Amino acid sequence: MALCLDTHCHLDASEFELDRDLMIKRASLKGVDGVLIPAVRAADFESVKELAHQASQEMPATVYTLGIHPIYTPEAKDTDIDLLRHAIEQSLDDPRFVGIGEIGLDYFLPELDPHHQAFFFEAQLDLAEEFNLPVIIHVRRSQDAIIKALKSRKISGGIAHAFNGSFQQAENFIKLDFVMGFGGAMTHDRALQIRRLAKELPSESIVLETDSPDIPPVWLAKNEHPRNEPGELPQISSVLAELRGDLIEHTQHTCAENALRVIPRWGHLIASLPKDSITH
Repeated sequence: MALCLDTHCHLDASEFELDRDLMIKRASLKGVDGVLIPAVRAADFESVKELAHQASQEMPATVYTLGIHPIYTPEAKDTDIDLLRHAIEQSLDDPRFVGIGEIGLDYFLPELDPHHQAFFFEAQLDLAEEFNLPVIIHVRRSQDAIIKALKSRKISGGIAHAFNGSFQQAENFIKLDFVMGFGGAMTHDRALQIRRLAKELPSESIVLETDSPDIPPVWLAKNEHPRNEPGELPQISSVLAELRGDLIEHTQHTCAENALRVIPRWGHLIASLPKDSITH
């Protein structure tokens, strides 16, 4: 069974409010079997969960994770960690709940307090370790700090989303049972380092993503208001296949298998679905 999975899609974003159902249907018709919807703040935990179940009517392999994004830490309260723990405990019996995310560190935006970010990141890693759950990591100019934090714990692996580090940093993530996410940025000719990583990293260390509605691929970037969506994933996968000299179907399937390996609950969900529910 060939699978096409978007490992990072903010399906709950306000940019989709007017046409979310149509956009989900478009993605399904283009061959996308499921998306992973990461929460970014405590206020969205329940809505992300509900949306994952709703979207599964069109994309049966849709799942979600729960977490607090570093960009949202300025408005987060310490008690949000308690809310996250409660949400995790309430979701463990939900087969569509697959991990902790989107969490991480962002050293690109100067207004973000690194110490405040670190408090939430470390606390969420502690929860991931406690519940033996993989993590979806936001890595922006923070690769070494994140690798150091991961090495200090027994984290079961996960995805380094929108990876743009060095080969040595990628190798360190791989040693920690992480895979690297590649999406729209890879389609831009000027993204030389990202394209080189996508081409040369081991095939078992790569997954596909859109980061919808963000990071639009090159064919959307010239629009006045570019909005990425999961239906762009098949064309994004064709760029990855071309870079690696591989067939599109094989690239999609390999990336999906990688995602299911590092996010085991996702694999368990797909294995439990009726055989005719995924037809791509």
